[in-house]
Amino acid sequence: MKYTYLILMFLSYNFVVNAQDLKSSHSNSTDYYYQIPDSPNSYTSGNVLARVIDGLGFRYYWATDGLRKEDLEYKPNNEARTIIETLDHIYGLTQTITNALRLKPNIKAASEAISFDEKRLKTLENIKIATEILKNSTDEDFEKYNIIFKKDDHTSEYPFWNLLNGPVADALWHVGQIVSLRRSSGNPFNSKVNVFSGKLKE
Repeated sequence: MKYTYLILMFLSYNFVVNAQDLKSSHSNSTDYYYQIPDSPNSYTSGNVLARVIDGLGFRYYWATDGLRKEDLEYKPNNEARTIIETLDHIYGLTQTITNALRLKPNIKAASEAISFDEKRLKTLENIKIATEILKNSTDEDFEKYNIIFKKDDHTSEYPFWNLLNGPVADALWHVGQIVSLRRSSGNPFNSKVNVFSGKLKE
């Protein structure tokens, strides 16, 4: 009986610790890019490109921080995208980036019915995954990082160069739009954010 009790105590303790670890891990994941990561110790192709995408992550984090329902539905005119539609597009761009770096094709699928918070987290996770892959990449790896689009029986493929002037530059472009749109919606970007230092001003 005594040993049974000890075993149950041990299992209960492990369950609590593991649950806390999972909760802590989830909480930390929502803080991706609260500030820009420390700069690498060396200049390599992978580190330089990862730093550019870190800049995207930091800007996206703060451009989307504190958005309200009315902000998400805002658009300046009938022809323009709403903020949430623009965020959908940015999410798709980050999927294209990570797919290229994971050597996976982009296959057209139905839109995911997920909340703004989930979409924001998944976008930040995509950006983080991309930078981790790039930081561990050699120059030879970039020959493999092609953008591949598959639709039915048709496949099109583009080199890594197109990833830079396409999805990466496009995502930065649209994050800037979010900042502008939320200002027009009456909920401006946090004035303490310093995109030069990658931190909040004291």
